[in-house]
Amino acid sequence: MAVRLDDIARQAGVSKATVSRVLNERPGVSASARRAVITALDVLGYERPSALRPRSSGLVGLIVAELQNPVFPLFAQVIESNLARHGYTAVLGTMTPEGAGEDEYVGMLLDRGVSGIVFVSGLHADTTIDRSRYEDLRRQRMPIVFVNGELPGLAVPTLSCDDGVAGRIAARHLIDLGHRRIGFLSGPARYSPVRRRLAGFRQAMRELLGPGAGELVELTTFDVTGGQAAANRLLEQGATALVCGSDLMALGAIRAARRRGLRVPEDVSVVGADDSLLMSFTDPPLTTVRQPVLAIGVATVRTLIDEIRGRGGKAAEHLFEPELVVRASTAACSTNPAL
Repeated sequence: MAVRLDDIARQAGVSKATVSRVLNERPGVSASARRAVITALDVLGYERPSALRPRSSGLVGLIVAELQNPVFPLFAQVIESNLARHGYTAVLGTMTPEGAGEDEYVGMLLDRGVSGIVFVSGLHADTTIDRSRYEDLRRQRMPIVFVNGELPGLAVPTLSCDDGVAGRIAARHLIDLGHRRIGFLSGPARYSPVRRRLAGFRQAMRELLGPGAGELVELTTFDVTGGQAAANRLLEQGATALVCGSDLMALGAIRAARRRGLRVPEDVSVVGADDSLLMSFTDPPLTTVRQPVLAIGVATVRTLIDEIRGRGGKAAEHLFEPELVVRASTAACSTNPAL
């Protein structure tokens, strides 16, 4: 304990006696010294005594699309941990075919008196949905924030990965490697992130390869099976490289290539999306477009708390820059005579 007090005192810039008084909730400590000691506890990784832990400010609903794609548990973890730092407890709802849907979760959250709701890749990303469900929440003055998927004209703060940029940098990377027959596979076209990524992909293809490029496109389900089926159709059309809408779809594309006797990346290059956990350990390690989950998650919590406290600014969409992470699933095109 003496060593621990020394560490905390040194970090906080106060005496050990002051640290002891703060930890034991004794009087005679200024507010600034108390804050310095609590900050030192957090920085050094010590657990706060129960009396010094933040009081719960309430519950916040966190609705995510599903948990099979590793990027969604990562979003949940980042948002939940940042909410906890501000004294809020997250109530997680996951949409599955067998379970409750988004509307059912919202009803349950309202019954529990949540302070706000975060929607991660929910129905708001579907351009065909009835937006009245969100208009009702706004009329009730419920603070809500969207992640990845804007509903134009609806005054809801939105934080998204810039999917247009993601599509462009994936296509450019493969073009730089000499690929010309580049296929694009992703989820259904009704989702706004899919539309944006496809538009970015086509823009890069046409700017760099000329009119008519960017037409090898297959849209299917956002999973390994969908990726495998779409990749098969694109490979039949002579694609030498594939841009995928998620890392799970990319794993399906690699499986499709191998079952056709093709090697990745020697015969077919594959680019994923999100940079999910463990993608650096796949065979081969996956080249992917990293989604800035940490930055989006932190900003989401900050935005929601501002909304809860009545300090929200003009509702708008804020875009976050993705990053190309080059690993071993992409290589120079072996069929390009110019190489």
